[in-house]
Amino acid sequence: MEQKITHHLTDEILMAYAAGTLPEAFNLMVATHVSLCDECRAVVESYDALGGEVLDQTPGNDVALTPGSFAATMALIAGGAPDEIRAQRPKDAVLPQPLLDYVGGGLDTVKWRSVGMGVKQAILPTSSDASARLLYIPAGTAMPDHGHNGTEMTMVLQGAFQDEDDYFARGDVEVADSDLHHTPVADIHEDCICLAVTDAPLRFEGLLPKIAQRFARI
Repeated sequence: MEQKITHHLTDEILMAYAAGTLPEAFNLMVATHVSLCDECRAVVESYDALGGEVLDQTPGNDVALTPGSFAATMALIAGGAPDEIRAQRPKDAVLPQPLLDYVGGGLDTVKWRSVGMGVKQAILPTSSDASARLLYIPAGTAMPDHGHNGTEMTMVLQGAFQDEDDYFARGDVEVADSDLHHTPVADIHEDCICLAVTDAPLRFEGLLPKIAQRFARI
C-alpha cells in the first residue's frame, strides 16, 4: 500500500512551476513530487489550464498552424510518448521518472560520494542558480544541526526522517527557509533516500560540519 502524502508543496511554488519561473533544480523537485502526488498534480494542471486561457485571450497570439498540426498534437496528448520510447525508459522502485532522466538509470546507477557518518550524496547536473542532490542517510542517523541562508526543499524517496517540526515519509516535502533551524534524523526502520534542492548554502554551527561543507558543496 502506497504511503499517503501529507506534506505538499505550496500553491505559490506550484504556480511558479506552471509559469516556468523556477530554477531548474526546483523544477526537478516539483516534477518529482507531482509524479507521486495526485493532489499537487491536479493543482499544476489547473494552473496550466488557467495560463492557457490567459494566452488564448491575449491579443496578438493568433498564429497560423501548419496543416495537420492540431491533429498531431491531440494524438500525442492522447497517446503519450510512442510505445518504443516508453519501453526504453528506465524504471525504478525508488526514483520517480523525472529523477531517472537526470540520473540516467535506476538507483543502482547513482554515483554516490561519501560526506561522512555513513551519509552519501550525488549532485545532479542542473543550472548554477540552485543545486539538486540525492542524499543517502543510514537508518537512525542524525544530520548535523543546521539553518538555512535561502530555501531548501527536501523530498523523501525511501524511508523517512523526523525533525523538530514533523515526520516526513515517501513523497512528503519539507520546505525550509531562514526561519527553520533543525536536526533531521532518519527513521530507524529503513535507510533514508531524499532529493534535496537549495538556492543558497546551508548554515552549520559546528566546526566539523563547516569544514565538510566546503567539500560536499552544501
